[in-house]
Amino acid sequence: QVNLVESGGGLVQPGGSLRLSCEASRNIAGIQVMGWHRQVPGQEREFVAGIYSNGYTKYAQSVEGRFTISKNIPGNTVWLQMNTLKSEDTATYFCFVTRPYGTSWGQGTQVTVSS
Repeated sequence: QVNLVESGGGLVQPGGSLRLSCEASRNIAGIQVMGWHRQVPGQEREFVAGIYSNGYTKYAQSVEGRFTISKNIPGNTVWLQMNTLKSEDTATYFCFVTRPYGTSWGQGTQVTVSS
């Protein structure tokens, strides 16, 4: 099991920016992809963005062009730069890491976009 520590959530006005961070508690091998999902109460968790071990990135259509995912060289920390935030981006954001052994999740960080 991998512990993932998230930070960077908060309250921001529409059009503003936030940067989320996710760090694995230890160096881990075999990472295939790290990234973020988000969830609104009463709705299913949805994919937001992922970055693969080779650097390939993938985004949900709803955030394409506004969000950017990146990672550090060891690959155990990822960041999600969120620009031009909208009210519909309000959710709890969960970091995840997928390895051949399965997927681990963080505890989640709340992002609220409101004026």
